[in-house]
Amino acid sequence: METVVVAPPAPGRLEDLRRRFFATPLQAVLSLACLTIMVFLAWKLLNWAVFSAVFTTSGGPEACQAAAGACWSVIAARWRIIFFGLYPYEEQWRSALACVVVVVMTVLSCIPAFWTGRRIALVWGAGTALFYVLMKGGVFGLAHVGEEAWGGLALTLFIFVTTCLVGFPLAICLALLRRSELPWISRTTGLIIDGVRSLPLISILFTFAVVLPFALPQWLQGDKLYRVILGSALFFSAYQAEIVRGGMQGVPTGQEEAAMALGMRYWQRIGRILLPQAMRNALPATINQFVISFKETSLVIIVGFFEILASGNAAYGTGEWRFAYVEVYAFIAFIYFVFVFSLSRYGAFLERRMSISER
Repeated sequence: METVVVAPPAPGRLEDLRRRFFATPLQAVLSLACLTIMVFLAWKLLNWAVFSAVFTTSGGPEACQAAAGACWSVIAARWRIIFFGLYPYEEQWRSALACVVVVVMTVLSCIPAFWTGRRIALVWGAGTALFYVLMKGGVFGLAHVGEEAWGGLALTLFIFVTTCLVGFPLAICLALLRRSELPWISRTTGLIIDGVRSLPLISILFTFAVVLPFALPQWLQGDKLYRVILGSALFFSAYQAEIVRGGMQGVPTGQEEAAMALGMRYWQRIGRILLPQAMRNALPATINQFVISFKETSLVIIVGFFEILASGNAAYGTGEWRFAYVEVYAFIAFIYFVFVFSLSRYGAFLERRMSISER
């Protein structure tokens, strides 16, 4: 007679918690102690940020100094400097609209209907051009605003978007050159990639902003902002090229050989077989590289640009709000968190979608 083995029922949620945190008396004491500390710290933070905080500007800085909580009045009083920097006051609507353009452009890029090379290129090309026209002006009746007056969140987004827009195609080119069958091409490309990756980003930004003009003729120097973006894009492309190359190495060689057997040309094999699968393999690292690049835009403060972190420094830099620097940095950190968390969550969504499509 055959014996039927019945698997034990899966533990419920409460039983699972008990096994994880209260399996032994010592583990129970440690869990309760950690929970007490976490609740205490959460209450202190909530009391400081909400219950005892000052939100209105009616009492001025004096009301904040007398309060026991956070002084969010500084955000209400200085938000224009944080978001727009040195941009002319009467034209700040253009900077705000340019930020909306970037958000819309990003949202459209996340919609599966736009996941073709031509549509993505159209969205990013048109969005970047519209952003530039809004910020720069000089056409369509818009007043001209030089790059030296750009600042705040709009400048941060512009540097990030243009860095990715220039750096990503360059990264693909470098990855393809490094896997070339000609040794002098692959080795030279590898030397360039490794040379750029061995340098800190600050040194590259400083070189492109300050040192490079001494080595170039006047007509070739260009504006300092675009030199900094070019240096940032070069740094981005060196790291992303290795990510793309790693994704290519994860594609089975038999697929490219099968494409060659079918008579597909080199660029057809690259565009239709190799790159789509390589980008799928490299998706987690690519999302991580985008997150790092967005945060690294704050380094342009070193070469004199008024991005959102520098705008935050100016927001509390006056004598009356100097004490509220924690609130300003907390607000800027929240802005960074929103963008970075959105990128990471979208990356997780893409991973789930692509893993389902592979089944």
